[in-house]
Amino acid sequence: MAIVLDGIVKGFGEHLVVSKLNLEVKDGELFVLLGSSGSGKSTILRIISGLIFPDEGRVLLHDKDVTDLPPQKRDAGFVFQNYAIFKHLTVAENVEFGLKIRKVNKEERKRRREYLLDLVGLGGLGQRFPSQLSGGQQQRVALARALAYEPAVLLLDEPFGALDAEIRMQLRRILKDIQRQIQVSTILVTHDQEEAFELGDRIGVLEKGSLIEVGTPEELYYRPKKEFVAKFLGGGNVVVARAEQGKIRLGNSKLPFPQGAPQHEEGAPVRLLFRPEMVVHRKMQFPCDTLLFPIGQGKLTEIRFSGAVKRLQFELETLTGARPVMPALSYGQRFAKIACTEQSFSPNSDLEQLKVGDTRYLALSHYHVLEPSALKFITLVNCNTALDGAIKTGKELATASHGTFVLLGVAEDDSKTSETQKILQDLVEKVGDVPEFRLEKQVREGRRGRSLLLEVQEGYYDVAILERYKNCDGAADKKLTQLVRRLLVSAGIPVLISNTPAKTMEKILICTAGGEPGKNDVRFGARIARHLKSAVTVFHVLRANADEEHKKHIAKYLEQASAMINAYGLKCDLRIGKGAPVDAIIKEIKESEFGLTVVGAPEHYDEASLELIKRIVNETSSSVLVVPASE
Repeated sequence: MAIVLDGIVKGFGEHLVVSKLNLEVKDGELFVLLGSSGSGKSTILRIISGLIFPDEGRVLLHDKDVTDLPPQKRDAGFVFQNYAIFKHLTVAENVEFGLKIRKVNKEERKRRREYLLDLVGLGGLGQRFPSQLSGGQQQRVALARALAYEPAVLLLDEPFGALDAEIRMQLRRILKDIQRQIQVSTILVTHDQEEAFELGDRIGVLEKGSLIEVGTPEELYYRPKKEFVAKFLGGGNVVVARAEQGKIRLGNSKLPFPQGAPQHEEGAPVRLLFRPEMVVHRKMQFPCDTLLFPIGQGKLTEIRFSGAVKRLQFELETLTGARPVMPALSYGQRFAKIACTEQSFSPNSDLEQLKVGDTRYLALSHYHVLEPSALKFITLVNCNTALDGAIKTGKELATASHGTFVLLGVAEDDSKTSETQKILQDLVEKVGDVPEFRLEKQVREGRRGRSLLLEVQEGYYDVAILERYKNCDGAADKKLTQLVRRLLVSAGIPVLISNTPAKTMEKILICTAGGEPGKNDVRFGARIARHLKSAVTVFHVLRANADEEHKKHIAKYLEQASAMINAYGLKCDLRIGKGAPVDAIIKEIKESEFGLTVVGAPEHYDEASLELIKRIVNETSSSVLVVPASE
């Protein structure tokens, strides 16, 4: 292999940027790392080049371990987004710079320079200065300079990001031709999906420093395994249906499982992907003997012209109860929306007669079943207690969602590892064999809070469950508050504080402040309630001096919350309280005996701002789910 990354970890403070990353790039391959801003792709490239060093793991280039070597000894060419060519040197001098440093003789430098300038389309421009070149030409100079000394690997950090669309297309073609001609093993990082599809022999999709999935462009577009990849790559429809009697229950329709689809237990969530071009529509119902798969009747809500295709969007009431992942439900939206594409010009199409508001029958020509990807919960095991509340809560949530429940034990050092493993094993036996969800145990060494934070960031968990005992002392309270803050801020994960003893979550109260951050409380609370089949109440405390305009705003906001919860197949009760917010919420929980209360993360994560959480646990039997605004 040309490039091997073995267990690479890199963090800055408490923020994990690269998480246990393993990657192999073949000889002569053009591999694309695709991810959004902040996903860690540029950090990975800098680790390979030696500009920064990993906290853990190894870097191998052509079977040579270069982890501790400086950049100049790694034989890697690097092209930056901002060109990074020398303004005071000519094009020829820029290209020759690396060769001159390596004391290559003048004749060879000239031969190599002229060859590369011709290769990148700059023949005859060697005596110009960078100020006399366009941005695209400057980037070609940077590419020629990186290739001048024939590096073993080539690293490209979003090299076309600063260029306009037409120039980017030209340079992509040039890069592809050059890479094929000289067969240098290349990693290119980008956030541009079109660029990734056009250039990559294989693509690796990154998110939060983890390599989610690797495959050819066709595999990742049509047959991805992970939900994140299905959503991230290309436009598409991703809907969570249910496994029912060997079929896929999608709203009012039942679809067969495709051959080779992953196994799903009865009642488990089934994630379906169908690209817009796989959606077919017509005026009349589809006949029973059709080779298509009808999914219901929808209303056309949008028509957009995009050149060769027109993009349509339908709203389907018949998909009620199925959770739309993409396009996601907007706040207040009651019915799922399905994206569809049509050729802009087709002599056999009635597209010209279509208008917004028309009702059409929809069917699928193909669809793909993603790997099961249910919710993932984690709790931190305290060696001094059985953690009855947290384990009971995690078991209930994982069972209802067909998810995964992880028990994390932390050993102070190697001498405590066996003891910690024994405690975890005893707890696993106590929970028992529950086939509806996966129960796992994990042991880490170090400090408890940091170990949990690292595990959450590395393991892609959906909810961290902590236990708080009533009337615990001030020191324990402060430690819990600090841990909650770290999880919300550094990991951005919802935190569920389980009461002791934990109460079943048949009734859920969602407390919302009635603003933009509160929408996440409603969305995530509805998702949890859908799995638990819980009764949902959305509660807002109206401020004492609220005027009529504010009251109307809150009434509309709550109606939208109800519509979103109804879209998940749940009924919703709306209530408005008065008085001091904390007192009103406590009163509501006590009177209606809610088992779970959902609140938004406070703006300031200090101990005083978490008073509501502590009071709920101390004064009621409810547990508390704290949802970060960015969830």
